[in-house]
Amino acid sequence: MTGSGLGRHPPIGQTAGMSETLLAWAVLIFGYLLPILHVALSPRAGAWRPPPGARCPLGPRVGWLVFVVLLGPVGWVLFIWSRARRAARLQGPGRDGSG
Repeated sequence: MTGSGLGRHPPIGQTAGMSETLLAWAVLIFGYLLPILHVALSPRAGAWRPPPGARCPLGPRVGWLVFVVLLGPVGWVLFIWSRARRAARLQGPGRDGSG
């Protein structure tokens, strides 16, 4: 079966093609860069500076950015989940016209 190309692998140290490179870029972009941009640019992420009288020197947006940088997609999901819970809590029961 020589010359057929079936079952042949690239030599050690060479990659099988651009698929690994594209996968690495996709993980980097979709797993880290887009979540960081979303939190940095979202108006619902909070202020950059802490509220007056706060003991923490970082604002809410900076805190969320730290979560996203350290946890990646998990931090982004936490941010989205927190914002959805806050919106539901602010709406309150009975304010949606159902009761």
